[in-house]
Amino acid sequence: MDTTSRLLLLLDVVERGSFAKAAISRNIDRSVISKQISRLEDELGIRLLNRTTRSFSLTAAGAEMIKKAEQLKELLGDTIRLAENYHQEPRGILKITASATFGRRFLQPVINDFQKRFPQVEVELHLNDQLVDIVAEGFDLAFRIGEPKDSSLIARKIARNRLLLLASPEFIDTYGMPASIEELASYPSASYSSQSVRVESIHYYNDRNEKCQQKTQSTFRANDGEVLLMKALSGTAYILVPAFIIRNEVKDGSLIPLLPKLKLMEHGAMYAVYPHRDLPVRTRLFFDAVKEYIGKQIPVWENSIPNFDKLYQG
Repeated sequence: MDTTSRLLLLLDVVERGSFAKAAISRNIDRSVISKQISRLEDELGIRLLNRTTRSFSLTAAGAEMIKKAEQLKELLGDTIRLAENYHQEPRGILKITASATFGRRFLQPVINDFQKRFPQVEVELHLNDQLVDIVAEGFDLAFRIGEPKDSSLIARKIARNRLLLLASPEFIDTYGMPASIEELASYPSASYSSQSVRVESIHYYNDRNEKCQQKTQSTFRANDGEVLLMKALSGTAYILVPAFIIRNEVKDGSLIPLLPKLKLMEHGAMYAVYPHRDLPVRTRLFFDAVKEYIGKQIPVWENSIPNFDKLYQG
C-alpha cells in the first residue's frame, strides 16, 4: 500500500468514526488498518492520531492531512468519472441505496432491465430506511423521501408522494366510518416510526386552507411500510401511508379510503440524491431509466388507486 492509499485509509477511518467500521467496510482486519496508519505516520514523520483503547482523536497535523486527503479523494473521483465518460459502453460498479419498499418495487425492475442492456455494469443495491452518509459510504445514488438537509448533495425531484388514509372493511364494521378527522383520531392507528422519523399526527388543510394537524392514537408502530400495510389489512388499525406503498388493495376493496374529502398535505416528495453534478455515464443512464419507469407527471404507483386524482384534494 502506497502513501496515497494510506491517506485515503486514514480519511475512511475518520469519516466512519472508528477503525472497526472502516475495517468492516473494506472487509479487512482491524489490525491491518492500524498497521497501515502507523506506517503512514512513520513515512510522514508526524503523529496523526492520538489513540486510546476505545477511541482516537486527530492531532493538529492529522487534521491538516485529512484536509489534503479529502482533496485527494475528490480529485481521484473526478479523474475516474472523467475516464468513465469516455467509455462508449457503461461499465463499473453502480452503488445505490433506497428504502426497502421503494427499492423492491420500483428499483429492482429497472435494475433487471438496465443490466440486460448494459451487462458490464455491476449493481449494489442497499435497502435501508435509515439515512446513510452517501459520500462516506461511497454511494452513487440514493433515493429518499424529502429533500436532503445537506446542501453539498445534489437532489433531483423524481415524483410527488401523496398520502392516503386507509382501513379494511372489517375495521370499519368494528369502529364505524368516521365522519370527521377528530372522530378518526380516536380510532386505533398504525404509524411509521424509526430512529429518525416518528409519525404521530395527520397534517391537513381546513376549509380556510389553513395548515392543521391532528394527533393520532397509535397502537402499533413499525419502520417498514409493508408491515404497516399488513396491520391495516388485519382490521385492527387504520393507516396513513404514502401512495407508493399500495398495490391493488384499494382497487380490490381490501382497503377503503377514509375521509376522502379531507385535504391532506403532500408528504415529502421522492428525490434522487447524488454527490456530484458530473455523473458517470452508468449513473446518469440509470437515473434516466428510473425516471422513465416511474413516470414524468403521474407516478406509476398512483395508477393502481381508482380515482386517486379526486382523493384528498379538498
